[in-house]
Amino acid sequence: EKCEVVDRHSTHFQDTSTCWATGDPHYQTFDGKTFDFMGTCTYTLTKTCDPDPTLPIFSVEAKNEHRGNLKVSYIGSVTVRVYDITIAVGRSENGIVKVNNQRSHLPISLAQGNLQLQQKGKSVLIKTNFGLKILYDWDDHVVVELPGTFSGKVCGMCGN
Repeated sequence: EKCEVVDRHSTHFQDTSTCWATGDPHYQTFDGKTFDFMGTCTYTLTKTCDPDPTLPIFSVEAKNEHRGNLKVSYIGSVTVRVYDITIAVGRSENGIVKVNNQRSHLPISLAQGNLQLQQKGKSVLIKTNFGLKILYDWDDHVVVELPGTFSGKVCGMCGN
């Protein structure tokens, strides 16, 4: 994090890191490393792993599946757990998410406004008050953004 004075006003910036998975599937970790992984299970993209009690507990998972070709897999759904709420976003269910297993239409505000779900272009945007952002296109591309305060405190396919 860094603070600076801009036009006589204090401005607060928070560094972020981005991880993504796309296609059949290709991954880029928070630190920019890329790899391909063709598994067809549910994988943790990122989750809180540090025992620091001040850190919010969350997890982001992607379920990979075959789509007509057994040699490759694609993201079929994304599941986010945060604030004791489970959000599941399935492939091709544009504009709809499952919140604690109940189908819901976007936009949605949860956890006293600390969790926002909305449509952004052709994707769903899930964002929290602590800076976690997930963008999933209801097909094969997911992006996870985290504030720098989580550096070294998360684990999963996106790295630590």
